[in-house]
Amino acid sequence: MHDDRRTVEDRLRRALDERVRPAVHTSALPLTVERWEAPGEPVPVAQGVSAPYGPAAVGETWGPAWGTTWFRVTGQVPRAWAGRTVEAVLDLGFERNMPGFQCEGLVYRADGEAVKGLHPRNSWVRLADTAAGGEEIELYVEAASNPIVNTPQTPTHQGDIRTADSTPLYRLARMDLAVFEPQVWELALDLEVAGSLMRELPLEDARRWELLRALERALDALDLADVPGSAGRARERLSDTLTAPARASAHRVSAVGHAHIDSAWLWPLRETVRKVARTASNMVALMDDHPEFVFAMSQAQQFAWIKEHRPEVYAKVKRKVAEGRFVPVGGMWVESDTNMVGGEAMARQFLYGKKFFLDEFGIETDEVWLPDSFGYTAALPQLVKLSGSTWFLTQKISWSSTNPFPHHTFWWEGIDGTRIFTHFPPVDTYNSTLSGEELAHAARNFREKGAASRSLVPFGHGDGGGGATREMLGRAARLRDLDGSPRVTVEKPAAFFEKAHQEYPNAPVWQGELYLELHRGTYTSQAKTKQGNRRSESLLREAELWAATAAVRTSGYAYPYERLERLWKTVLLHQFHDILPGSSIAWVHREARETYARVAEELTEIIDQAQQALAGRGDRELVLNGSPHRRRGVPAGGARPLDGRVAQATTAQAVTVAERARGGWTLDNGLLRVEVDGRGLVVSVFDQRSGREALAPGQAANLLQLHPDLPNHWDAWDVDAFYRHTATDLTHADELTVAEADGNSATVRVARSFGRSAVVQTVTLQAGSSVLLMEADVDWHESEKLLKAAFPLDVKADRSAAETQFGHVFRPTHTNTSWEAAKFEICAHRWLHVEEPGWGAALVNDSTYGHDVTRDIREDGGQTTTVRLSLLRAPRYPDPETDQGRHRLRYGLVPGATLQDAVREGHWINLPERTVQGDGSHVTPLISLEGEQADRIVPETVKLAEDGSGDVVVRLYESLGGRASALLAPGFPVTSVTETDLLERPLSDPRAHHTVEEAGVRVTLRPFQILTLRLGRSGAR
Repeated sequence: MHDDRRTVEDRLRRALDERVRPAVHTSALPLTVERWEAPGEPVPVAQGVSAPYGPAAVGETWGPAWGTTWFRVTGQVPRAWAGRTVEAVLDLGFERNMPGFQCEGLVYRADGEAVKGLHPRNSWVRLADTAAGGEEIELYVEAASNPIVNTPQTPTHQGDIRTADSTPLYRLARMDLAVFEPQVWELALDLEVAGSLMRELPLEDARRWELLRALERALDALDLADVPGSAGRARERLSDTLTAPARASAHRVSAVGHAHIDSAWLWPLRETVRKVARTASNMVALMDDHPEFVFAMSQAQQFAWIKEHRPEVYAKVKRKVAEGRFVPVGGMWVESDTNMVGGEAMARQFLYGKKFFLDEFGIETDEVWLPDSFGYTAALPQLVKLSGSTWFLTQKISWSSTNPFPHHTFWWEGIDGTRIFTHFPPVDTYNSTLSGEELAHAARNFREKGAASRSLVPFGHGDGGGGATREMLGRAARLRDLDGSPRVTVEKPAAFFEKAHQEYPNAPVWQGELYLELHRGTYTSQAKTKQGNRRSESLLREAELWAATAAVRTSGYAYPYERLERLWKTVLLHQFHDILPGSSIAWVHREARETYARVAEELTEIIDQAQQALAGRGDRELVLNGSPHRRRGVPAGGARPLDGRVAQATTAQAVTVAERARGGWTLDNGLLRVEVDGRGLVVSVFDQRSGREALAPGQAANLLQLHPDLPNHWDAWDVDAFYRHTATDLTHADELTVAEADGNSATVRVARSFGRSAVVQTVTLQAGSSVLLMEADVDWHESEKLLKAAFPLDVKADRSAAETQFGHVFRPTHTNTSWEAAKFEICAHRWLHVEEPGWGAALVNDSTYGHDVTRDIREDGGQTTTVRLSLLRAPRYPDPETDQGRHRLRYGLVPGATLQDAVREGHWINLPERTVQGDGSHVTPLISLEGEQADRIVPETVKLAEDGSGDVVVRLYESLGGRASALLAPGFPVTSVTETDLLERPLSDPRAHHTVEEAGVRVTLRPFQILTLRLGRSGAR
């Protein structure tokens, strides 16, 4: 037989595109169209429906960037259409291939009830399943003219309403009444499914040719001049072929309806509120028509938005949730970044997320659903388990650019040893359309063949929203049991995980972080957003600590439960994986900066009020330490971590300043001797306790280095390894002075200029301190550049330790394999530590996350290690003004540091002491930790219980990766001690990690264990 594949395939493509799909709607009649331009921001639905409308017509332009136009469409169903299915086809001027990234609409009835959303792949509204004829039609469309900005690497000012132009972006394309032809719609899906399946099968597979010939027969039966009239005949020619059962060994797919909606990205937060309402309306309507449909939605924040802004939509959602078809998943407030979010903030993502689902729906979410975050912290498995969740799903690791991940179903082991059953869908997308190509790829790509047989496929238009469509469900129905295809079952995520776990209980183990070998620039982009997050996390810790202490210690202070919850949720929202990573449009980050400023102001007010309540009246100066460690000048008593006593005079040696013969100065405090040369560079940091030099021979530290930074694909997201090929050392000093020298501290100040930018660097040594503090005040106006601060250290470090949530991770400093080489940019929180046996050094910071660690060879053959902080970037997409302007960045070098020193100094640089006037009558620690190992255990959080009972909640963790025991001494009468999960519920695990003693509570922790204790108080409420 001659090979005529190409002829049949081309014939199929053209018939589908030009004849069959256009014939799904026939007998079109234009609707009458009117319009009203909403002024400024979106208006309430009642205002939009009752607005004064003016005439409009198809073909007219509409919609300036970020505007809202309301359309009223009216008409009458012809009596001749009686008995037919009638739909309105409403095309706002869509670009078909970009759902979620352009104009969208939400359709309402005249009474303001939301009907469904409109987007390029879903532009119809069902008006009558069986028309009577003569029905009056009146619909309202709230149309959002969101600009198209997902053209990667094209800088645009359309990403902020303040800089976007007012030119209309769209042209109204179609506003029609039409007859829906169900047989044509079914035929289109038959042809599409058979054709896509055929193209994925091997040439030597007889099934491929069987499908080819069946398609040819169907096309022969189709009258292209009368598609509706001949669609039934054509379908009959395909019937036997599309009912042949799947092979026994066919891969099994659990298809889950989904719409991964970015809570902000190429649109602002306010637009996401509307995107979620549109998508939810669509999914509820789809469920009404398709009883088998199951839709999973994550992010409690998005449910809360619907509840607040679209209560009528929320009521429908709630009914479908009760039916078990609209399924809350994820258990987090938002799908957050997990690299940079602090430990307690990660815990609160679960606390407030799961609490919302429990309070609203009575549902305990089991699946942690994070398909699109840019890598996953090794602390997450323990947090997942402590939240009461069981499963974990991700997708983004498929984007890694160097090493394919070796598993799709596996046990993920965290830094403490906790394991979570995890699935990584082999379909390699969280926006599947259930096409033959995608399903074939999932089956071929699945790495657990022979041991397991099933995977999950999230299907539906996402990123910008939209969700599943009736076409996707039509494909799923045809692929449920079809020869040559994986078996497809639409079901809940929990059903998949239960079956997958039962089938593959001994899945392989992956230990440590799930590092994404891509998007490494997100550790640095939008420095002010990252700074706002870190500062907010620190302030929240202090606010809860001092408010709890004041509520327990004083009778007149009321713990601000509602304010703290609201502020926490605001910070959690801004940890979404395109906000905190710095990959959103300018509007998002401008609003984030404004929000963080308001959060800081309100939290500072809460802290001040609580501290004043504790201090009482008086004129003594009290020093309050919000850090979890003893502090210089503050007598903590034993190892008490939270202290508020009056600072005492220290006996530390005064700091001296001496001019160097070759220019510059020498600073000395008896612990460190620091030399700053005539260029303003640190050329020696001598650790006088150990008698060794911290810096590599002949090298300078606190060296600013400027690199070109134009990644190949994703500007704000990526840093590509070739940036290192070119570097400019900033060594010229415009001005060099001693800015301060009073014995308590000494500061050297150097001013530099480069390109269009300038920086003032300060180097400060304080009396009694083993930390060399540095600050960079940068007026940054570069484009496509990366600014690093380098510290070449004379230490042979085979690995680095970087703080992560509730512990740290080790990473090799060598590049023996492609796995190590791919980690050329890494994330650390408050500190990064390198050491050789007997001596180490740490770099601590107050808002920087991106780092790199490299190895060099001394002239004598010894190894040195260079640690660099990534301070600023200047990508031009999606925000062309990224990081432009003024920045103040603080960091410090800690020579001779142990891991324990790094933990302590990392907290200190982020939690400065506070002073307040008073008599100090109530300023005593709420809790303290005592014993030889007390400093290994960090009390991360001290707060009052979420339920308003007045119980004190203390969250601790072992910080060094070993076992530790200490006595927790409460500073108040305790009636009960309960170990809880992150939601402050008693743990079901009967193994206790505490014992109650006469002097307090003995806690015993394994490496990196997180322990939450609820301390009951009599009459607390």
